[in-house]
Amino acid sequence: MTLLRASGYKHMPWKNGGGETVEIAVFPPEASVNDFDWRVSMATVASNGPFSIFPGIDRTLSILRGNGMALAIAGGDPLLLTAQSLPLPFPADVPVDATLPAGPITDLNVMTRRSTFRHAVQRKSGPFSGQTAADTTLVLALDPLTISTANGREQLDRLDGLLIAGGLSFAIEASQTDSAFFLITFERI
Repeated sequence: MTLLRASGYKHMPWKNGGGETVEIAVFPPEASVNDFDWRVSMATVASNGPFSIFPGIDRTLSILRGNGMALAIAGGDPLLLTAQSLPLPFPADVPVDATLPAGPITDLNVMTRRSTFRHAVQRKSGPFSGQTAADTTLVLALDPLTISTANGREQLDRLDGLLIAGGLSFAIEASQTDSAFFLITFERI
């Protein structure tokens, strides 16, 4: 297990220079935005505009805070993504234009290099138990919670994360019955 505290996340400019991203985790460690196999980040989007293009990358986007963002993916009709929407997967190497119908948002962005990894993103709440079938699982807390494994217990505050290696059983104790978190899995192809 690797505990990731929100206070230690790496801040960096967007690839297209249009804003700032907060990198939660990347593999391999210390990889750049050009050579990662997988990457999890957050960004505040404060104005309309195009997304950065990432050749060979698949991405899933979720809204963490704000009143939604409309995405026109590969010239298609805009899709409104809100905090209540299911995470939205799409290729990161096609043009995507974002508009903000109701002000700035903060998003969660999960990306994998399609030739080496695939990922899944689920928003869950309340107590949860499972086993990491994937190579790596990341739990990102939206509310305070405690995660127990055979290797110990970790308490997570809002936006803290815990990386759990494949095959390890874990249990999430929510501080409230509706405590929310993202369950993100990465599987090597």
